[in-house]
Amino acid sequence: MSDTPVIGVLALQGDVREHLVALAAAGAPAREVRRPEELAEVDGLVLPGGESTTISKLAVLFGVLEPLRARVRDGLPVYGTCAGMILLADKILDPRSGQETVGGIDMIVRRNAFGRQTESFEAAVDVRGVGGGPVEGVFIRAPWVESVGAAAAVLAEPDGHGVAVRPGNGLATSF
Repeated sequence: MSDTPVIGVLALQGDVREHLVALAAAGAPAREVRRPEELAEVDGLVLPGGESTTISKLAVLFGVLEPLRARVRDGLPVYGTCAGMILLADKILDPRSGQETVGGIDMIVRRNAFGRQTESFEAAVDVRGVGGGPVEGVFIRAPWVESVGAAAAVLAEPDGHGVAVRPGNGLATSF
């Protein structure tokens, strides 16, 4: 691995391109990750928004779920957005049949907590530790955090529901 961290984006389904564009705009070398050998070449990983059940089933099919679990358990820095938040949760309240998680964040999430696709919305979100005012959050069938364990901190909770969580070297947002 080089001196400049390479950030992977789990490229099985979802907002892969959007995350690659954002990472490039921030000056971060980024690449798509679909297979275990690609996962082994990155220093951090983004789990994008999309459909969490589909992503988990494809992770099994591509043989990357178990290596991903191991890397996260071993301290790989990760950021999960929307479906990525669901994938990083240790527990889902309402999983779909056959849905698995990567785990790694001691939290319980509720899928589609803000409602169906037609109830999607954008909102300004104050996130503790992020300067410059609120960030614009896009909530599309987004989860919320029901509870976190001692190793995780809720960074944003509009209306009393956690939408941003930081555990050690990770981050997960509903948006």
